[in-house]
Amino acid sequence: MINAVGNPQTILLLGGTSEIGLAICAEYLKKGPARIVLAALPGDPLRESAVEQMKAAGANEVDVIDFDALDTDSHPKVIEAAWDRGDIDVAIVAFALDGDAEELWQNQAKAVRVAGVNYTAGISVGVLVGEKMKAQGFGRIITMSSVAGERVRRSNFVYGSTKAGLDGFYLGLGEALRPHGVRVLVVRPGQVRTRFSAHVKEAPLTVDKEEVAALAISASQKGKEIIWAPGAFRFVMMILRHIPRPIFRRLPI
Repeated sequence: MINAVGNPQTILLLGGTSEIGLAICAEYLKKGPARIVLAALPGDPLRESAVEQMKAAGANEVDVIDFDALDTDSHPKVIEAAWDRGDIDVAIVAFALDGDAEELWQNQAKAVRVAGVNYTAGISVGVLVGEKMKAQGFGRIITMSSVAGERVRRSNFVYGSTKAGLDGFYLGLGEALRPHGVRVLVVRPGQVRTRFSAHVKEAPLTVDKEEVAALAISASQKGKEIIWAPGAFRFVMMILRHIPRPIFRRLPI
């Protein structure tokens, strides 16, 4: 149960080694101790360091459960395991795949894999987490979308299209769960300094994961539905969304 000052007692991170997800957990732990449940890919070499990171950040307990995003048939058991010891106050959906953008649209297997992780798996766990939180009558879901999904660009349209779908689903999930006391926040970051983006040239408005975490928690506590990271991206995307396509395709983005 979220305590009297708004701090969660139990946090589930789906994508248990995600740098941004762990940063959000660590930001919550600055406000007080909590139990952290890390749902991570079996065999992920970063699992142990994620546990140690959470303990160092102040978690009073850290549990690890196996979670394979592509194995959607296993997801009901994953969510049951997450709720096995009681209610979850905050669930963070923070897993994704990317790849070489030019290869993705020309490689059917890799494109389907990216879509399976970024979109299908996101819907799968969203439905299951939503069902649990609806039953308990409270909770917050924080999902990592991307500005890449607001207006899909030629330069990375496979990845961008998966984020556009994920974004739309969680905004709709928030509307569906609102009458039941559950709040859903969609986080739309630009480029973030993590392993995920290490292969890409740093773009303007690039931020650190800690900044994304602080913005996400502040927005979630206020009951907001969408947050951009950094906030200036809201205005950038407001302009880009309304540029006619013949002009948009000529932009160096």
